[in-house]
Amino acid sequence: MAEVLKIHPADNVIVALRDFRAGDVLATGPTPLRFAEDVPTKHKFAERDFAVGEIITMYGVTVGKTLCPVPRGTRITTENVVHASSDYAVGERRLDWEVPDVSAFTGRTFDGYHRADGQVGTRNYWLVIPLVFCENRNVDVIRSAMLEKLGYVTDKAFSVDVDALIQRYRGGSTAAEILQTDILRSGDELQRNRVFPNVDGIKFLTHQGGCGGIRRDSEALCRLLAGYLNNPNVAGGTVLSLGCQNAQIGVLRDALDRISPDFRKPLHILEQQASTSERDFIADGVRATFTGLMEVDRVTRSPAELRHLTLGLECGGSDGFSGISANPALGYTSDLLVTLGGKAILSEFPELNGVEQELLNRCVTDAAAEKFAHLMRSYSKRAEEVGSAFSMNPSPGNIRDGLITDAMKSAGAAKKGGTSPVVDVLDYTEPATRPGLNLLCTPGNDVESTTGLAGSGANLIVFTTGLGTPTGNPVAPVVKMASNTVLAERMADIIDINAGTVISGEDTIRTKGEELLDLLIEVASGRRLTRAERLGQDDFIPWKRGVSL
Repeated sequence: MAEVLKIHPADNVIVALRDFRAGDVLATGPTPLRFAEDVPTKHKFAERDFAVGEIITMYGVTVGKTLCPVPRGTRITTENVVHASSDYAVGERRLDWEVPDVSAFTGRTFDGYHRADGQVGTRNYWLVIPLVFCENRNVDVIRSAMLEKLGYVTDKAFSVDVDALIQRYRGGSTAAEILQTDILRSGDELQRNRVFPNVDGIKFLTHQGGCGGIRRDSEALCRLLAGYLNNPNVAGGTVLSLGCQNAQIGVLRDALDRISPDFRKPLHILEQQASTSERDFIADGVRATFTGLMEVDRVTRSPAELRHLTLGLECGGSDGFSGISANPALGYTSDLLVTLGGKAILSEFPELNGVEQELLNRCVTDAAAEKFAHLMRSYSKRAEEVGSAFSMNPSPGNIRDGLITDAMKSAGAAKKGGTSPVVDVLDYTEPATRPGLNLLCTPGNDVESTTGLAGSGANLIVFTTGLGTPTGNPVAPVVKMASNTVLAERMADIIDINAGTVISGEDTIRTKGEELLDLLIEVASGRRLTRAERLGQDDFIPWKRGVSL
């Protein structure tokens, strides 16, 4: 295994692949390098002596500027380097790229749910959606009434069978006997008893929006919910409306008409203020949901070409290895998929700060390039207007593990998008319709971003992480990829695949990317559940278009 890594020939900092102590000598290179201080694994150190105000380069781009003299062999920290990035402009573009060899996947299929509009789902879900937070309680009542009775559990890994305790109590069992009663039931055991075997689950999207705030937020929420209803993994839905809120039924219908003029999924919309009582309203919701499940249970899986996959590209809890193992491996998978005719969506615009020019140069049209530049500049301006900035994006965990500036974090995060051309640029809630790599404007916040990816049509999401992030999405299976082996072993309950083998030299970016695509085909076909699905991690946070980094 190598001890250090210089990512790009133009870089003037080097990544430590193991811990170094002050005084250690690194002999690899033209001249031996003596470490001036301890440099932990994942952190970067100066390749040469730096004066005050010099540019720090990593991944071949500007990622920072020195605040003080930084001697050779010194660790790069927030005390000696500050965020800096290059300016960007729309100009000549370079659309040539190294197309990967997809011969191992040509002709491969996945078993999916074919929809009337030509989309293909990797799951078959029914949604229950409130248009306003006032309906959250009613949604919760429907959830508690239906889930377990129909054979669905929030936590697919296990369930606690309280009915067994009740039966023993009524049968006269003593406290000692009840304490010895087995009440744990496996998720697999419970799923075998599903009333509707072809429906993978009922998903409940509670939220805190729909009224109050500004009308723009409620309109964006309706567009997001329309995107979820239109997602290929969704078979139909029940919508609960109070009646007087900003997020009116008509706003939702208009949003659906814009993204799917021929929307043909079963959809039941109920308004509480038109009902005779809350009790009757909830009963209507249960009956509507049950009859909807009866209808969509008739849909079964059948083979589909890989071009029907839309892959969301996400990272969270990133570390100093994310940009050299998990993210580029995911980028290679993205390149494989778009070569096969599928779609990939790269989001988290605050984490593209510093690599704008590279992405602009990859846009296939002037319109896409202009839109990306406009969205980035307006987002950055809004952040500055409230006393923030993209430079404040790295979290304490990022910094602790070697990502000390937003540009450094961004340069590694952008690797998730591979090297293929950018076919389209989407604002939040806009659907991905063009095969190839799409850019989607979302915050860098993990859950707000994954929420947006599914709203724009992702039927699978890969989430790379270096620190460990326990999250998932209600409708799109989320595959977690660890950037390092220590994490993969320590948090094995949330990690699906380990890219730490790239760091150790057991894998290359190519072999790990191919392994990931193989795994995605298994997940898409329903033959494998992700760890997030087994843990019932269904996080849903709409973006309120204020500043969220």
